[in-house]
Amino acid sequence: MKPTIMILGSGHLANPGMDAYNYKMDDVLAPKRQREIEQLVSLLKPFCPTKIALELDPSRCEAENRDYQGYLNGTYELKRYEGDQIGYRLAKQMGHPKVYCVDYWPEQNPFFPEDLDPDLTDSDKFAMEHNQEHLLSSVEDFYADSDVEFHEEEDGRVWIVPKKYESLIDMYIRGNEPEGRRAEHQLYLRSARIGLGDQYPGANWLSHRWYDRNLKIFVNLTRITESADDRILLIIGGGHVYLVQQFLEDSGDYIVESPIKYLKTV
Repeated sequence: MKPTIMILGSGHLANPGMDAYNYKMDDVLAPKRQREIEQLVSLLKPFCPTKIALELDPSRCEAENRDYQGYLNGTYELKRYEGDQIGYRLAKQMGHPKVYCVDYWPEQNPFFPEDLDPDLTDSDKFAMEHNQEHLLSSVEDFYADSDVEFHEEEDGRVWIVPKKYESLIDMYIRGNEPEGRRAEHQLYLRSARIGLGDQYPGANWLSHRWYDRNLKIFVNLTRITESADDRILLIIGGGHVYLVQQFLEDSGDYIVESPIKYLKTV
């Protein structure tokens, strides 16, 4: 008997715009979206999670659980964030006393050791200066067959804007299909090739930022695992799913369930 983890890859419902590429979500507080979220939570409930883990650094967990306790007591109104809308709702329905925070995103030096020169990880700059732009990750490639358009802001951030309405259930099914998660992971690996000779800015970025963060998310999941009976639901940005799942499976210590079998029951 091993503990079980299910990873629900999610878009950021509150549109924080913290990524280079950001999927533009309409208002999830609108009545139609609220009904869809309630349906989504009802579909996830048969997984019977014993813990719900969120994409927040453990340093923020005390404040997060104050909000969750406020939600249980009726003094906190759910915000647009997926941890609130999905995590809090399901945790309350399952009778959980708290939620868990397993991201790695400390306030100080979130990725780079102090002795690592940031120039060694600037793969975008290196690619532009050495005719290796074709190795840069292209979100346009990832969404090539999707009905979306791209809006770039002055700061370089790109918003991916859907052209038509998509239900949340369909959105979460699409966002958790293994083929899509693998395709996105392959974009990251392509960027690792950026560099020449003894210069490896692409590999440095990938190892010191992306792999490092996801490996520590895996470690944080192991730290909240208390027994073989644990059934942990992790709600996290879709880009993290492939690596975190790989680490869980390769460890040999967990059973990993897909959310697809729960979402496709409608």
